Amino acid sequence: MRPIIKLFGSLLTPTAHRFAQALEEPRKAQKIVQQGILNRLVQSDYGKSLNVQSIADWYRIPIVEYQPIEPWIEKQKETQVSLLTSEPILFYEKTSGSCGTAKWIPYTKSLRASFNSMFCVWAHDLIVHGSKFSTGKLYFCISPQLGEVTANAGLEDDSEYLDGWLRWFLRPFLISPLGINRLDDPEVFKQRLSLALLKEENLEIISIWSPSFLKVLLDYIQEHQKQLYTQLRNQISSQRSQLLLKSEIPWREIWPHLKLISCWDSVHSADQATFLRSLFPGVMVQGKGLLATEAPMTIPLIEAQGCVPVLNEVFFEFEDEAGKIHVLHELEIGKVYEIILSQKGGLYRYRIGDRVRVTHFYKATPCLEFRGRTEATSDLVGEKLHTDFVRDVLTELALEATCFKSLVPVKKPIAHYLLLLDMSQESAEAIAQKLDEALMRSYHYRQARLLGQLAPARVLVSKQIPEMMSLYRTRGGSKWGDLKHPILVTTPLDEELLTDLESVSSLPLSM
Repeated sequence: MRPIIKLFGSLLTPTAHRFAQALEEPRKAQKIVQQGILNRLVQSDYGKSLNVQSIADWYRIPIVEYQPIEPWIEKQKETQVSLLTSEPILFYEKTSGSCGTAKWIPYTKSLRASFNSMFCVWAHDLIVHGSKFSTGKLYFCISPQLGEVTANAGLEDDSEYLDGWLRWFLRPFLISPLGINRLDDPEVFKQRLSLALLKEENLEIISIWSPSFLKVLLDYIQEHQKQLYTQLRNQISSQRSQLLLKSEIPWREIWPHLKLISCWDSVHSADQATFLRSLFPGVMVQGKGLLATEAPMTIPLIEAQGCVPVLNEVFFEFEDEAGKIHVLHELEIGKVYEIILSQKGGLYRYRIGDRVRVTHFYKATPCLEFRGRTEATSDLVGEKLHTDFVRDVLTELALEATCFKSLVPVKKPIAHYLLLLDMSQESAEAIAQKLDEALMRSYHYRQARLLGQLAPARVLVSKQIPEMMSLYRTRGGSKWGDLKHPILVTTPLDEELLTDLESVSSLPLSM
């Protein structure tokens, strides 16, 4: 298989070479992309409504979030006529983000090509600068349809972000049980996927989004090891069968050829990615670049030792903390910016809500590190807790051996905050006391506590919590494998879900 993998790398070389040239001249690359995007806008109904005719009119385009353009998107869906761009719409992909309402993102051929280009650059970098892959067997994240199945949904699994020829080339290497993406029972989904992965001794690459997705799957295998052993006994070697029966399954031996796990590893996913590194010593756990349903934004490159922007496919603007707008080549090391993007599917000057920090430069291009969401502030009674503060507090608590941690607001019986953990070395009560004391360093939180507006913070601990939170959100339409579990949730916890979480934790139900 190694010669075929090298052939694949050579097919990707032209795309990678063009990208490398763009990194050498970011200002030139961004001007070319901006002009191409503007040409689509000028010919569209949306562009005509703004009276935009040339680059000189660029700053007349309003900076928008989803809501102002939602009527245009809904009309496009209803009339099946492109209004935001001159290109035909192929389909609409649903996204709900970490905590927002559902959005429908239009996809054109050019936008899908942007995702395809991003993948080609990433794959080429891994083949040239990464581990010497020999089997090519890979698992691409596939999410079950646990929420409402919608006929208008676009992509069934992550391989569909790719062009047809690329999917055709990769098909023999993909581990994908037939029909698994259409399953609506989480237990059946985990069983089918576990069997497929355990059968594949030559697995080399796991590409997922949230590391918690893989942890849930590994926990399922550990908990159902005897059942899976019985089902696989005649389909895998006796040596691997015996590994499956060990009290602590040695995951590195289960997949001895595994060389790469690609997943989120920053902000809310950092601890979970670190946990995967401990389970798979010697395996490269590479952080994903910044990618949303709306557009690809950054790619991890081994030589860059960081993530570089997809600057030859997406036009970037950046708002600093003072509200000033900058373009890519104007960014400064160490500063934090909010991304405003324009892409090839009909989104122009779109405030996506992600913040990045410039870590260093590679060639002539700034490398960008994801720093979290812009709107990540929780405010039940005026306490105004922000993600950055909460992250510092949880770091100080030194929650060793904890992979999942998320602070959520609760409205009843008295407004308070609830820290959800998958495991802990201290008692929940001891952690809760430390947590509340640390949160009191926030002036507004302290005032609300002293005034009796907020009850003391609580802690729930259970290995079942990550999966319960995931399944709850999939019922709202999110894809299980794509879920981010933020350090700070900004919307109050559903009462029914709270009851379920309390029932599996060690805490009493009353406060």
